Amino acid sequence: MTTHVLGDTGVLTARSLRHILRSPDTIITTVVTPIALLLLFVYVFGGAIKTGSDASYVNYLLPGILLITIASGVAYTAYRLFLDLQGGIFERFQSMPIARSSVLWAHVLTSLAANLASVAVVIGVALIMGFRTGASLAVWLGVAGILILFTLALTWLAVIAGLSAKTVDGASAFSYPLIFLPFISSAFVPTNSMPGPVAWFAEHQPVTSIVNTIRALLAQEPVGSAIWTALAWLAGMLVVAYALAIAVYRRRIS
Repeated sequence: MTTHVLGDTGVLTARSLRHILRSPDTIITTVVTPIALLLLFVYVFGGAIKTGSDASYVNYLLPGILLITIASGVAYTAYRLFLDLQGGIFERFQSMPIARSSVLWAHVLTSLAANLASVAVVIGVALIMGFRTGASLAVWLGVAGILILFTLALTWLAVIAGLSAKTVDGASAFSYPLIFLPFISSAFVPTNSMPGPVAWFAEHQPVTSIVNTIRALLAQEPVGSAIWTALAWLAGMLVVAYALAIAVYRRRIS
Protein backbone atom coordinates (compact mmCIF):
# COMPACT_ATOMS: atom_id res chain seq x y z
CA MET A 1 0.00 0.00 0.00
CA THR A 2 2.78 2.45 0.96
CA THR A 3 4.66 1.64 -2.25
CA HIS A 4 1.45 2.21 -4.20
CA VAL A 5 0.94 5.66 -2.64
CA LEU A 6 4.58 6.67 -3.14
CA GLY A 7 4.54 5.52 -6.76
CA ASP A 8 1.31 7.38 -7.56
CA THR A 9 2.59 10.49 -5.79
CA GLY A 10 5.83 10.35 -7.77
CA VAL A 11 4.01 10.09 -11.11
CA LEU A 12 1.60 12.95 -10.33
CA THR A 13 4.40 15.12 -8.93
CA ALA A 14 6.38 14.64 -12.14
CA ARG A 15 3.26 15.75 -14.06
CA SER A 16 2.96 18.91 -11.98
CA LEU A 17 6.67 19.68 -12.23
CA ARG A 18 6.49 19.40 -16.02
CA HIS A 19 3.82 22.09 -15.98
CA ILE A 20 6.17 24.32 -13.95
CA LEU A 21 9.08 23.68 -16.31
CA ARG A 22 6.89 24.51 -19.30
CA SER A 23 5.98 27.84 -17.72
CA PRO A 24 9.06 29.10 -15.85
CA ASP A 25 7.33 32.47 -15.65
CA THR A 26 5.64 31.07 -12.55
CA ILE A 27 8.91 31.16 -10.62
CA ILE A 28 9.93 34.45 -12.24
CA THR A 29 6.63 36.07 -11.22
CA THR A 30 6.98 34.69 -7.70
CA VAL A 31 10.41 36.25 -7.14
CA VAL A 32 9.67 39.65 -8.70
CA THR A 33 7.96 41.10 -5.63
CA PRO A 34 10.49 39.83 -3.04
CA ILE A 35 13.44 41.04 -5.13
CA ALA A 36 11.75 44.41 -5.64
CA LEU A 37 11.23 44.70 -1.87
CA LEU A 38 14.85 43.70 -1.27
CA LEU A 39 16.09 46.39 -3.64
CA LEU A 40 13.69 49.02 -2.32
CA PHE A 41 14.42 48.55 1.36
CA VAL A 42 18.18 48.11 1.02
CA TYR A 43 18.89 50.91 -1.46
CA VAL A 44 16.09 53.39 -0.67
CA PHE A 45 15.07 52.93 2.98
CA GLY A 46 18.06 51.02 4.34
CA GLY A 47 20.12 54.09 5.20
CA ALA A 48 17.35 55.51 7.38
CA ILE A 49 16.49 52.29 9.25
CA LYS A 50 18.29 51.56 12.50
CA THR A 51 18.42 47.90 13.44
CA GLY A 52 20.78 48.13 16.40
CA SER A 53 23.18 45.78 14.66
CA ASP A 54 26.55 46.29 13.01
CA ALA A 55 25.61 43.89 10.22
CA SER A 56 24.56 45.25 6.84
CA TYR A 57 20.86 45.85 6.34
CA VAL A 58 20.65 43.23 3.58
CA ASN A 59 21.76 40.63 6.16
CA TYR A 60 19.07 41.83 8.54
CA LEU A 61 16.39 41.92 5.85
CA LEU A 62 16.96 38.66 3.98
CA PRO A 63 15.19 36.21 6.38
CA GLY A 64 11.93 38.14 6.15
CA ILE A 65 12.21 38.44 2.37
CA LEU A 66 12.62 34.67 2.11
CA LEU A 67 9.35 34.16 4.00
CA ILE A 68 7.61 36.65 1.71
CA THR A 69 8.96 34.71 -1.28
CA ILE A 70 7.37 31.52 0.02
CA ALA A 71 4.09 33.25 0.89
CA SER A 72 3.95 34.60 -2.66
CA GLY A 73 4.73 31.22 -4.18
CA VAL A 74 2.12 29.13 -2.40
CA ALA A 75 -0.65 31.16 -4.07
CA TYR A 76 0.12 29.21 -7.25
CA THR A 77 -0.62 25.94 -5.48
CA ALA A 78 -4.14 27.12 -4.66
CA TYR A 79 -4.49 28.40 -8.23
CA ARG A 80 -3.35 25.13 -9.86
CA LEU A 81 -5.47 23.05 -7.50
CA PHE A 82 -8.54 25.14 -8.31
CA LEU A 83 -7.93 24.74 -12.06
CA ASP A 84 -7.59 20.97 -11.68
CA LEU A 85 -10.91 20.85 -9.83
CA GLN A 86 -12.66 22.99 -12.42
CA GLY A 87 -11.12 21.02 -15.28
CA GLY A 88 -12.42 17.70 -13.98
CA ILE A 89 -8.97 16.25 -13.36
CA PHE A 90 -9.92 15.10 -9.86
CA GLU A 91 -12.96 13.21 -11.13
CA ARG A 92 -10.81 11.56 -13.79
CA PHE A 93 -8.24 10.50 -11.22
CA GLN A 94 -10.95 9.07 -8.96
CA SER A 95 -11.98 6.71 -11.76
CA MET A 96 -8.43 5.40 -11.96
CA PRO A 97 -6.74 2.94 -9.56
CA ILE A 98 -4.55 5.54 -7.81
CA ALA A 99 -4.26 6.58 -4.18
CA ARG A 100 -6.52 9.57 -3.54
CA SER A 101 -4.03 11.25 -1.20
CA SER A 102 -1.37 11.24 -3.93
CA VAL A 103 -3.27 13.96 -5.82
CA LEU A 104 -2.83 16.43 -2.96
CA TRP A 105 0.71 15.38 -2.14
CA ALA A 106 1.74 15.93 -5.77
CA HIS A 107 0.62 19.56 -5.53
CA VAL A 108 2.34 19.98 -2.16
CA LEU A 109 5.67 18.53 -3.31
CA THR A 110 5.54 20.61 -6.49
CA SER A 111 5.00 23.71 -4.35
CA LEU A 112 7.97 22.74 -2.20
CA ALA A 113 10.27 22.30 -5.21
CA ALA A 114 9.13 25.53 -6.90
CA ASN A 115 9.41 27.60 -3.72
CA LEU A 116 12.88 26.29 -2.89
CA ALA A 117 13.95 27.28 -6.41
CA SER A 118 12.50 30.77 -5.84
CA VAL A 119 14.28 31.05 -2.49
CA ALA A 120 17.56 30.10 -4.16
CA VAL A 121 17.08 32.86 -6.74
CA VAL A 122 16.39 35.46 -4.03
CA ILE A 123 19.45 34.36 -2.03
CA GLY A 124 21.52 34.68 -5.20
CA VAL A 125 20.32 38.27 -5.69
CA ALA A 126 21.05 39.03 -2.01
CA LEU A 127 24.61 37.75 -2.46
CA ILE A 128 25.07 40.12 -5.39
CA MET A 129 23.76 42.94 -3.17
CA GLY A 130 26.32 42.19 -0.47
CA PHE A 131 24.77 39.54 1.75
CA ARG A 132 27.51 37.61 3.54
CA THR A 133 27.54 34.90 6.17
CA GLY A 134 30.11 32.59 7.70
CA ALA A 135 27.44 29.98 8.49
CA SER A 136 28.51 26.37 8.11
CA LEU A 137 26.82 23.77 5.92
CA ALA A 138 25.07 22.38 9.00
CA VAL A 139 23.61 25.80 9.77
CA TRP A 140 22.43 26.24 6.19
CA LEU A 141 20.77 22.83 6.39
CA GLY A 142 19.04 23.98 9.58
CA VAL A 143 17.81 27.14 7.83
CA ALA A 144 16.65 25.02 4.88
CA GLY A 145 14.73 22.79 7.29
CA ILE A 146 12.93 25.78 8.80
CA LEU A 147 12.06 27.11 5.34
CA ILE A 148 10.80 23.68 4.27
CA LEU A 149 8.51 23.46 7.31
CA PHE A 150 7.25 26.97 6.62
CA THR A 151 6.60 26.09 2.98
CA LEU A 152 4.73 22.90 3.88
CA ALA A 153 2.57 24.67 6.47
CA LEU A 154 1.61 27.45 4.04
CA THR A 155 1.13 25.02 1.16
CA TRP A 156 -1.43 22.99 3.10
CA LEU A 157 -3.23 26.26 3.81
CA ALA A 158 -3.13 26.86 0.05
CA VAL A 159 -4.67 23.43 -0.49
CA ILE A 160 -7.61 24.45 1.71
CA ALA A 161 -8.02 27.66 -0.30
CA GLY A 162 -7.78 25.85 -3.63
CA LEU A 163 -10.39 23.27 -2.61
CA SER A 164 -12.77 25.81 -1.08
CA ALA A 165 -12.57 28.75 -3.51
CA LYS A 166 -15.43 29.62 -5.86
CA THR A 167 -13.32 31.66 -8.28
CA VAL A 168 -9.73 31.79 -9.53
CA ASP A 169 -9.17 35.11 -7.78
CA GLY A 170 -10.51 33.69 -4.52
CA ALA A 171 -8.12 30.74 -4.76
CA SER A 172 -5.02 32.92 -4.78
CA ALA A 173 -6.25 35.87 -2.71
CA PHE A 174 -5.76 33.95 0.56
CA SER A 175 -2.01 34.56 0.29
CA TYR A 176 -2.30 38.35 0.61
CA PRO A 177 -2.52 38.36 4.44
CA LEU A 178 0.40 35.90 4.55
CA ILE A 179 2.53 38.23 2.42
CA PHE A 180 1.56 41.21 4.58
CA LEU A 181 2.27 39.48 7.93
CA PRO A 182 6.09 39.88 7.77
CA PHE A 183 5.64 43.65 7.58
CA ILE A 184 4.25 43.58 11.14
CA SER A 185 7.15 41.57 12.55
CA SER A 186 10.88 41.92 13.11
CA ALA A 187 11.50 41.26 9.40
CA PHE A 188 12.12 44.90 8.45
CA VAL A 189 12.71 46.74 11.73
CA PRO A 190 13.17 45.75 15.38
CA THR A 191 9.83 45.31 17.14
CA ASN A 192 10.89 47.63 19.98
CA SER A 193 10.69 50.56 17.54
CA MET A 194 6.94 50.01 17.06
CA PRO A 195 4.04 51.50 19.06
CA GLY A 196 2.92 49.42 22.07
CA PRO A 197 -0.03 47.39 20.67
CA VAL A 198 1.70 46.85 17.32
CA ALA A 199 4.91 45.78 19.06
CA TRP A 200 2.96 43.28 21.20
CA PHE A 201 1.34 41.75 18.12
CA ALA A 202 4.65 41.67 16.25
CA GLU A 203 6.40 39.95 19.14
CA HIS A 204 3.75 37.25 19.52
CA GLN A 205 2.97 36.35 15.91
CA PRO A 206 4.80 33.40 14.28
CA VAL A 207 6.83 35.28 11.66
CA THR A 208 8.93 37.16 14.24
CA SER A 209 10.26 34.03 15.96
CA ILE A 210 10.96 32.38 12.59
CA VAL A 211 12.75 35.44 11.23
CA ASN A 212 14.76 35.92 14.43
CA THR A 213 15.84 32.28 14.37
CA ILE A 214 17.00 32.35 10.74
CA ARG A 215 18.73 35.70 11.25
CA ALA A 216 20.61 34.46 14.33
CA LEU A 217 21.66 31.24 12.61
CA LEU A 218 23.04 33.05 9.56
CA ALA A 219 24.78 35.63 11.78
CA GLN A 220 26.26 32.81 13.90
CA GLU A 221 24.67 34.25 17.02
CA PRO A 222 22.89 32.42 19.88
CA VAL A 223 19.29 31.67 18.88
CA GLY A 224 18.00 31.40 22.45
CA SER A 225 14.38 30.36 22.91
CA ALA A 226 13.33 31.81 19.55
CA ILE A 227 14.08 28.54 17.77
CA TRP A 228 11.76 26.56 20.04
CA THR A 229 9.01 29.12 19.62
CA ALA A 230 9.50 29.04 15.86
CA LEU A 231 9.44 25.24 15.71
CA ALA A 232 6.33 25.13 17.90
CA TRP A 233 4.55 27.58 15.59
CA LEU A 234 5.65 25.70 12.48
CA ALA A 235 4.65 22.28 13.81
CA GLY A 236 1.31 23.57 15.06
CA MET A 237 0.51 25.36 11.80
CA LEU A 238 1.50 22.30 9.76
CA VAL A 239 -0.58 19.84 11.77
CA VAL A 240 -3.68 22.03 11.82
CA ALA A 241 -3.43 22.99 8.13
CA TYR A 242 -2.87 19.36 7.08
CA ALA A 243 -5.82 18.08 9.14
CA LEU A 244 -8.16 20.76 7.79
CA ALA A 245 -6.99 20.23 4.21
CA ILE A 246 -7.63 16.48 4.38
CA ALA A 247 -11.07 17.08 5.91
CA VAL A 248 -12.00 19.57 3.17
CA TYR A 249 -10.65 17.22 0.49
CA ARG A 250 -12.67 14.25 1.74
CA ARG A 251 -15.82 16.34 1.89
CA ARG A 252 -15.19 17.73 -1.59
CA ILE A 253 -14.70 14.35 -3.28
CA SER A 254 -17.30 12.42 -1.29
